[in-house]
Amino acid sequence: MRTFFTSFVIFLAAIAVLPAQKRNITEKDLWDFVWIGDPQVSPDGSRVAFVRVTVNEKKEGYNTSIWSVPTAGGEEPHQLTKGDHDSTPQWSPDGKFLLFVRATEKDGKPEPSQLSILPMAGGDSFSFTDLPKGASNPAWSPDGKTIAFTSETNPEDLAKQEKKKEEELKKAVGATSPTASPEASKSPAEKNGSTKTASDEPAKKAEAESEHESDVRMITRAVYREDNEGYSDPKHPAHIWTIRAPRNADEKVQPKQLTFGRFDEGNIVWSKDGTQIYFVSLHVDEPYYEQPKSELYSISANGGSATKVNLIDMDLGQLSLSPDGKQLAFVASVTQPVNSYTQPDLWVVDLTTNAKPRNLTATFDFDIGNGPFGDNAAPRAGGRNPPIWTADGKSLIELYGKEGKSILASFDATSGAVTDLVSGNQAVLRVRASNDASKLVYTSSTATRINDLFALDRQSANAQPQQLTDVNKELFSKLNLTEPEEISYKSFDGKPIQAWVQKPPDFNAAKKYPLILNIHGGPHAAYGYIFEHEFQWMAAKGYVVLFPNPRGSTTYGQDFGNVIQYHYPGDDFKDLMAGVDELVRRGYIDEKKLGVTGGSGGGLLTNWVVGHTTRFAAAVAQRDIASWTHWWYTADFTLFQPAWFKGPPFDEEQDFKARSPITYIKDVKTPMMFILGEVDYRTPPGAGGEEMFRALKFQKIPTVMVRFPNESHELSRSGQPWHRVERLQNIVGWFDHWLLGVAKPEYEVAPKEEVSIKRENTEPKPAKPPR
Repeated sequence: MRTFFTSFVIFLAAIAVLPAQKRNITEKDLWDFVWIGDPQVSPDGSRVAFVRVTVNEKKEGYNTSIWSVPTAGGEEPHQLTKGDHDSTPQWSPDGKFLLFVRATEKDGKPEPSQLSILPMAGGDSFSFTDLPKGASNPAWSPDGKTIAFTSETNPEDLAKQEKKKEEELKKAVGATSPTASPEASKSPAEKNGSTKTASDEPAKKAEAESEHESDVRMITRAVYREDNEGYSDPKHPAHIWTIRAPRNADEKVQPKQLTFGRFDEGNIVWSKDGTQIYFVSLHVDEPYYEQPKSELYSISANGGSATKVNLIDMDLGQLSLSPDGKQLAFVASVTQPVNSYTQPDLWVVDLTTNAKPRNLTATFDFDIGNGPFGDNAAPRAGGRNPPIWTADGKSLIELYGKEGKSILASFDATSGAVTDLVSGNQAVLRVRASNDASKLVYTSSTATRINDLFALDRQSANAQPQQLTDVNKELFSKLNLTEPEEISYKSFDGKPIQAWVQKPPDFNAAKKYPLILNIHGGPHAAYGYIFEHEFQWMAAKGYVVLFPNPRGSTTYGQDFGNVIQYHYPGDDFKDLMAGVDELVRRGYIDEKKLGVTGGSGGGLLTNWVVGHTTRFAAAVAQRDIASWTHWWYTADFTLFQPAWFKGPPFDEEQDFKARSPITYIKDVKTPMMFILGEVDYRTPPGAGGEEMFRALKFQKIPTVMVRFPNESHELSRSGQPWHRVERLQNIVGWFDHWLLGVAKPEYEVAPKEEVSIKRENTEPKPAKPPR
């Protein structure tokens, strides 16, 4: 008996030390994801503040708060701000205060964001602006006494706000007055109404009419709305304001508007001595008739007239002032020749009138400031990557994209010579530095990590990055995530194509698996070493996922990116089919169970694929384009310049027709689902899925349209969390239905219990010549 008992105890102890069995990821795990964005290093390099993003309790939006962690590591992050919508952390020059932007809600509706400050020595944060249209993009002056920011508030807004405050004050005073009630205080004549004059009623009506705000939009510009932002309002351009930085909540400060006029201004940079503010604008009412350009201005911090410093024939990225205050660095793309894609370069320009910018990376054939994209960038976190000057002004630190990775590097500020600082199979997303740039902090994503903070001490020889956070450890330690396999294959013309294959966690090469070809949008974008929840979940559901970077993708050089100009879609379709052929050749793909999907440009290519081959048993086109002509007329940006087409559709009718998937609708035999955002202004549903859906219904091809209310083109990346989950469920549900025979009554006009797996000719049809 004793021997049995001892053995039983040993058995229990062994069970206790066994690692917990991991499970496969699900679509609903998204609700428990934690994202990190917009890291900002304290001036002395000891701490980093960042935006932490989580899904809110109702799963209808996101909460953002500001947290901090030491750059030396060894501590868990701790929360600094308690708001639900705090963002844009900015350290004061002495590190004693943290400036940020806070948005609140009133009666369940979002209020305009306002500037707030947190004293780092202790005490609660407090807001110190109250502008009707809010305040954003704050920047400290070098002495820490003043803050510049942008606001769309105009004088009319301020007058209305003041009037409303006066009315509320009168009501408050009346409600608390110890005198008799208003009715009791009236004279007999007033009570009888005998003092009313004939003009009272018309006056009241006139006042009511004057206070009425029309919701009718008067459109005079070709670009009048922006996806995920809404309709533009020419009456409310963004202007530069300043405000004295308060040190406590009792210190009352008033903002001052510095710039005026009808044009937007932004990209604020203070001069080294704090006397001037540099900013970017463009005083052109209809800029879409010209190639992109930017005007650089300066204005006294005390106000006055702005002075134009330069006109630069590029759309400038975020500006960064050199340590000596004499140069600006920025990332931008040249505008000549007019390309479909022009990779961005790193530039510097002297702060003298009409100085000519110098391209530091003219011979460096990779994308500055860009890299692969995924479906899990930190939603609502914001943040940008202005170039970082080293303390001696001899180098600039920036990201660049190369072959599906984004790499952190140092560029010589004179020659542009590059030295990699952080590389490997990852995507560096955001990077900031201490004042002397000796300590770098960046966010990094991999195929199995959403993103985390890392620090690099540049003062230490051969220093290695140190991980500062592991914000998804609790969840991800339970998940069976897999690394995708990188492959390379030759396309029809011998051009090498890089791709990745996400396989099920229990993958067995001796088995046959259904395949989903997932096509990225852009078209000038790239897949790569970055977290993709969608691919991980598809693989967890038993699918092999192929995600290639066909010609036109970024991170492979200028020629590879621009080769599709005036030929999109076209040879990129052949690149995709060659990738499918490669996996079929490897022997673990069931050729009868092929699916294809993609969003935006990938949705366009999904529509194109099913019009040119019947090898796929099911397709899901997301936020797609069916007719280039209809898209040209309705998208939120114009193609007035000959970038994608040589002219407008009424001049290039045959080209628009030949490159539009709807032209080949009679050849589509594949069951199709369309995922559409109802306020998608980038690829409006009427120019995409709605057309395809109606045409397929006419031809009695099985089709479903899934519409997401209040969702823009950003549905898959930052849409409402519930909607993001339902999107994934429907994409995989459609493939389950048609590739695996899973019953899905919701996809039937008259629900059926089961569906036979589609069998079609697997031979791709040759691409049709333009007609």
